[in-house]
Amino acid sequence: MIERLEIIEKRYNEIVEELSNPETLSDYNIMMKLNKEKASIEETVNAYHDLKKTTEDIEELKEMIKDPEMGEMAKLELEEAQNHLEELNKKIEVLLIPKDENDGKDIIMEIRGAAGGDEANIFAGDLYRMYTQYAMKQGWKIEVINEEPGTAGGYSQIEFYVKGDNVYSKLKYESGAHRVQRVPVTESNGRIQTSTATVAVMPEAEDIDFELPMDEIRVDITRASGNGGQGVNTTDSAVRLTHIPTGIIVYQQTERSQLRNKEKAFQIMKTRLYDLKLREKEEKEGAERRSKIGTGDRSEKIRTYNYPQNRVTDHRIGFSVMQLDRVMNGDLDAIIEALITEDQRRKLADEQTI
Repeated sequence: MIERLEIIEKRYNEIVEELSNPETLSDYNIMMKLNKEKASIEETVNAYHDLKKTTEDIEELKEMIKDPEMGEMAKLELEEAQNHLEELNKKIEVLLIPKDENDGKDIIMEIRGAAGGDEANIFAGDLYRMYTQYAMKQGWKIEVINEEPGTAGGYSQIEFYVKGDNVYSKLKYESGAHRVQRVPVTESNGRIQTSTATVAVMPEAEDIDFELPMDEIRVDITRASGNGGQGVNTTDSAVRLTHIPTGIIVYQQTERSQLRNKEKAFQIMKTRLYDLKLREKEEKEGAERRSKIGTGDRSEKIRTYNYPQNRVTDHRIGFSVMQLDRVMNGDLDAIIEALITEDQRRKLADEQTI
């Protein structure tokens, strides 16, 4: 552990030195990348410094115990220092778990009604409200990109940004199929029905993540349609991008300005392609490794919302809470914290067996 901490400390010092270099300061992308790396290891370096100082203090206190006048006080301080050292070691173990480079990023979330017809779309709307309420409690911002309302309510599809501090680190576990069990408002016989909605969580791509070759993109300008305010159908402001190699299509019309729609569409396209790149990388490296919670695949059933029993169950970790009503109002902390804790435990166990 000490050897790894020394390597991290050395890298931290190298970054600090590089950031003072005038050539680095003149290159925005390099400076941004270095600052991001520095922030990701700063807490570990500070904990290591604390560890070294506490270890030195313990050795000094052991000597002071021998002093007749200072012995009693030194014993008390030694006990405190040893307890602090134990806590530090546990903290550093967690800090040394390999970090997800995307944890600090904003996300694009996509929710679709799946199996269950109108009820699936209504449930997709309920999930959107749940995540909106959770985002508000976290101090995050929601920005809708695209929405296709369901005929009986909710959404057949809705895409939106979630922006704030460390959004991906908390919502990355939400990708997959969410199942609801309840009596639908559309059911006249009072029978419980099972429906599903799928959620996809994509970390927002940054310029330093990868470059998007323009010769791979076809740009079409069209007239906006549907909701959007007065004049939305009178100007050619909507933008449709097609990524030729993959066939991925992005359609953007929420802004009145063609330029703003184009900027947004390119950002969404970059994020979709970055997400595809991440999933391909995981498959290549072995996405089914023991330490991973779920695959993030849309077809994977991750959670059930049982209304008659007021219960939410996350199937990946066997975790249930009997507070479905609160969860649907955005009280997701208990579930998300349980997922983070289990993810850390699995990664730590996997790390120790290598």
